Amino acid sequence: MRNEREMMGLIRTFAEQDERVRAVIMNSSRVNSSIPRDILQDYDVVFLVSRLDAFIRDRTWIQHFGKLIIMQTPDENVLFPNNRDGFAFLMLFEDGNRIDLTLYPVEKKDQYVPDSLSVVLMDKDNLLHPLPEPSDLDYRISPPTKEQFACCCNEFWWTCTYVAKGVWREQLPYANFMLEHPVRSMLSLMLKWYIGMQTNFAVNVGACGKYFEKYLDPRIWTEYVQTFPNGTYENMWRSLFVLCGLFRKLATAVGHRFGYDYPVTDDENVTNYLLRLRELPKDADSTF
Repeated sequence: MRNEREMMGLIRTFAEQDERVRAVIMNSSRVNSSIPRDILQDYDVVFLVSRLDAFIRDRTWIQHFGKLIIMQTPDENVLFPNNRDGFAFLMLFEDGNRIDLTLYPVEKKDQYVPDSLSVVLMDKDNLLHPLPEPSDLDYRISPPTKEQFACCCNEFWWTCTYVAKGVWREQLPYANFMLEHPVRSMLSLMLKWYIGMQTNFAVNVGACGKYFEKYLDPRIWTEYVQTFPNGTYENMWRSLFVLCGLFRKLATAVGHRFGYDYPVTDDENVTNYLLRLRELPKDADSTF
């Protein structure tokens, strides 16, 4: 596997030799000194380029970086269309290295705003303003507003009823989707606020909460792990109630910290509804 020095050399050499590349910016995890390095970290790079269409039309230049296992060009993916100005090549190579390279048209440089985890590697024409020292400032948790807190609680308790409905009907894909998307996303949001509250909102928990374990008390982390079910309906019921209990604990603490009212009545009403539905016979003609 090529090491970081070799990969950075490839990136720099290509940019120096191709006159269409006018500036190079590296961002994300490899410029974040607060997280440990490992062999799976991507090289997230932005090239400001002239003649963007030429890069897209003739892709033989990719061979400079190595032999591909697979590549994705998300800007051509009809399942997830977007209208951004840049064009990304996400490339995984045979030696395990990955480069996420975004090409951005140099004529629109004023519209490109680097985030706080960015460093300029090359600027042939002095196109870019000096950047501050890279930090994860843009990715740190922000305190919730009263409205955000209320909406999070409402969305959580409302969508819990969808999970219960799917489990009672034994519609596994539906029930699992509701558990892992709207319900878990609200739990994750509350976890972020809870961690922010514990750390004076000075940390970044990473994409999808990948650093939750680092910042959570071991007892809360253990409870969080128990919210992940396997493919049985009984375990989905169990995970749902553990998830509800954890959300209640976190939201009560966050609400107390910021002086926001926790919706106790919604909690009690929905919890009672879930309990009734769990015991409801399949041939029942009424939920009450």
